[in-house]
Amino acid sequence: MRELKGPLGPVLSVWLVMATAIHLYFGGVGFPEPIAMRAFHLLAFVPPIFLLWPARAASPRDRPTLVDWAWFLAAAAPHLWVWVYAGAVSDRMEYVDEFTPLLSVLAVLAIVTLLEATRRAVEPGLAWMVIGSIAYMGFGHWMPGVLNTRPFSIAEILEASWLVPTAGGVYGPLTGIVATTIAVFIIFGAFMAGSGTGRLFSNLGAAAAGRFTGGPAKVAVVTSGLFGTMSGSSVSNVITTGAMTIPLMKRIGYKPAVAGGIESAASVGGAIMPPVMGAAAFVMAEITNIPYGEILIAAAIGAVLYYFAILAAVHFEAKRAGMAPMPKSEIPPWREVMADAHLVVPMAVLVYLMMERWSGNYAAFCATLAMVVLAAMRKRTRMSPRAIFNSLLNAGLTMAPLAVAIAGAGIVVSALTATGMVVAFGGIIKDLAGGSLPLLLVLLGITVLVLGMGLPTTPSYIIAAAIGVPQLIAMGVDVLPAHLFLFYFAVLADVSPPVAAAAFAAASIAGAKPTITSIHATRFGIAGFTVGFAFVYDPGIMLRGTLVEILLAVAIQVAALLAITASYAGYLFSPIGAVPRLILGSAGLVAAFMPVLPAPARLAVALAAMGIAWAMGRAVTGVRKTA
Repeated sequence: MRELKGPLGPVLSVWLVMATAIHLYFGGVGFPEPIAMRAFHLLAFVPPIFLLWPARAASPRDRPTLVDWAWFLAAAAPHLWVWVYAGAVSDRMEYVDEFTPLLSVLAVLAIVTLLEATRRAVEPGLAWMVIGSIAYMGFGHWMPGVLNTRPFSIAEILEASWLVPTAGGVYGPLTGIVATTIAVFIIFGAFMAGSGTGRLFSNLGAAAAGRFTGGPAKVAVVTSGLFGTMSGSSVSNVITTGAMTIPLMKRIGYKPAVAGGIESAASVGGAIMPPVMGAAAFVMAEITNIPYGEILIAAAIGAVLYYFAILAAVHFEAKRAGMAPMPKSEIPPWREVMADAHLVVPMAVLVYLMMERWSGNYAAFCATLAMVVLAAMRKRTRMSPRAIFNSLLNAGLTMAPLAVAIAGAGIVVSALTATGMVVAFGGIIKDLAGGSLPLLLVLLGITVLVLGMGLPTTPSYIIAAAIGVPQLIAMGVDVLPAHLFLFYFAVLADVSPPVAAAAFAAASIAGAKPTITSIHATRFGIAGFTVGFAFVYDPGIMLRGTLVEILLAVAIQVAALLAITASYAGYLFSPIGAVPRLILGSAGLVAAFMPVLPAPARLAVALAAMGIAWAMGRAVTGVRKTA
């Protein structure tokens, strides 16, 4: 991103701050008509991308070029027109009223500028996926077999991609979600960071975990999970916390790639950690019509299990390597942590209002105001006018790339729906699965990981849900478990090779090879795979069923994850050899992925394997002592 010189920098900052403040205001008092709100949102955040993000590496870093200004004006024109004529646009009958030449020109401007903004500020891969979706609408009638679709006119393609507010495209419901609920949550996250909540999380992680074996790695896990509640991006989470934790891990003996893997696995988990869970969770609430509070409750135990597994893996590896805790001089005293403890209250306000079924945007609005008021209680956390300005600015800088990413995903979903590709592609996967739910889950998981290569989590999840959820529902899976399964795999795509954005960011900090770092990140994030399947097979982890069923489901996951993590670490209660590692790994996989067995039997398998591994380890230790 550019560091603009001269008056343009402050002017653009004021632009973004005012746009963000208006979003916050609407979150509290109510939003305009959907079309007007979506047009304002895109007008506010798409054009500035061309002034802030350079077109190429060789482009000026301190000023936009004349070409950038041309892109700025071209990007503003269609959204300004829709904003001015929002009433007429709302009254249009989609695919019935004529799509005039003027609308065609505006649609081309909107789509082309969106593609360029996506290329600059998000990922070129997402831009190419949008291009491919539009091309499929144009040429799909030439494709053979199940890929064949009806011919679409140019006007139909442009309308479907741009102006179908009830179904998809740039102005579809997905953009509406970002312009309303998600925007206000991003603002809340920015105010959390600006108030010193990040310092609270960092100090809490160090104070809680720094004294234990492998302390810096455990600090990375705890801190990244806490930071994830206010960060909408796994990559930004890595950069924020990894700058502190990765050097600490390397200092006590972790290899660079392992340190990067731990940090990236912990950072992506922020997207599954309540109470915010990232933008994709709000999209899920909109798609499923399930209140966000219910999604939060259903996902809570799974998120805890994810971080439990990373902590267990870190602990076992640290014990095996004999790593030391953090130096006492670097561990903050608890009084330092408690000095910021009042900043937890706004998060409690947010959770309470969500549980009481207030709208997400109003809950985030109230929590943001509570953050400002409560931060003012102490001098160290009091937000100055400059700090409030910077928080609004940071929220705007976060929303701009997200706006184009979601709009691009909207085009893809619109194309998949209009062409029937959702049904066709889902049918291909269903045929390959041959009526087997386990095989269908594996195929969908692989599909989501492939879709997630180079794509942000939210667009990846949206596209995967359009393809996979109908297939899972047809196989008898409930709506929420189906969505959570795909959501987890979309999150894990950020750390899974060969393309893993979060792991690559961690590798750059650690000075390690990106691919090796992503492999380590995948093994530390193994719980994401097991918990994803557990949403389908063990609904107890979503707090569904009797108390016994819930406790048994959680116990199975805990035992399975302990067995798997101990297996690849080579340590349980003491170092273990190849045979007990094989026993532990196999038993853990059986417990996690063999729902055909009764739940008590799966738990017994994992516990028995841990008992055998412990006994074999004790026997080896005894032999060594006598020798």
